[in-house]
Amino acid sequence: MRLPFEKYQGTGNDFVLIDNRNDLFPAGDLKLVKRICDRKFGVGSDGLMLIEEHATADFKMVFHNPDGSQSLCGNGSRCAVKFAKSLGLAGDSGSFETTDGFHDYYWQGDDVAVSMQSVNTFEEILGHRFIHTGSPHLIVYTENVARTDVAAMGSKYRYHPDFREMGGTNVNFVEVLNDGTYKVRTYERGVEAETLSCGTGVTAVALALAMDKNAGSTVMMHTRGGELTVLQTKTENGFSDIWLRGAATHVFSGIFHA
Repeated sequence: MRLPFEKYQGTGNDFVLIDNRNDLFPAGDLKLVKRICDRKFGVGSDGLMLIEEHATADFKMVFHNPDGSQSLCGNGSRCAVKFAKSLGLAGDSGSFETTDGFHDYYWQGDDVAVSMQSVNTFEEILGHRFIHTGSPHLIVYTENVARTDVAAMGSKYRYHPDFREMGGTNVNFVEVLNDGTYKVRTYERGVEAETLSCGTGVTAVALALAMDKNAGSTVMMHTRGGELTVLQTKTENGFSDIWLRGAATHVFSGIFHA
């Protein structure tokens, strides 16, 4: 079987996207998902997305992590919008459905912005902020994020018994700089390694910063893969009108022989 695909990246978070409007991809074939995402034996990516028709929204996006699991992916959603626009499914603004429901999108220049669900629940686990932004995220503040052993510390938290019932957590390490900017590195559940960027993670960090460090309603986050902007409105119970904005880039086209 020949599977045409497109490779996209959003601030270094890379994805395989497939036009599945004709049900080309075998439904539920998680072994195939894992093969395609494998960096040695497949295309290699931080996730795989199927773009499908939707009755009311512009399109549906089915997202899989490299281990086959499903969750919301913020950077993946932005790449999906750009791919859907190339297919004629998306316009300058609109909506799509994915794992956690419906999301809006718009373009600002070459950047893609996607809305995130409102967040009204906050916890403290193991002495750190824990926020669910479509995917679970632990936020760990550090004085020097460049020297942080993300692989070792991230895996320790990711597999901690306190997160077992939810299937583990993503872990974000955050440094607050003197000029009011922020650096973030993320260990991603499902990828089981550090990624160059994580959209839902950056969003969770921005909300934590608003609560803990008096960060404003618009925050620019520096990841190893580039810059992302998170916009939010603080409410009595939490946050609404949350948007993740940044670049999404087409890398190459290919055929996977399944």
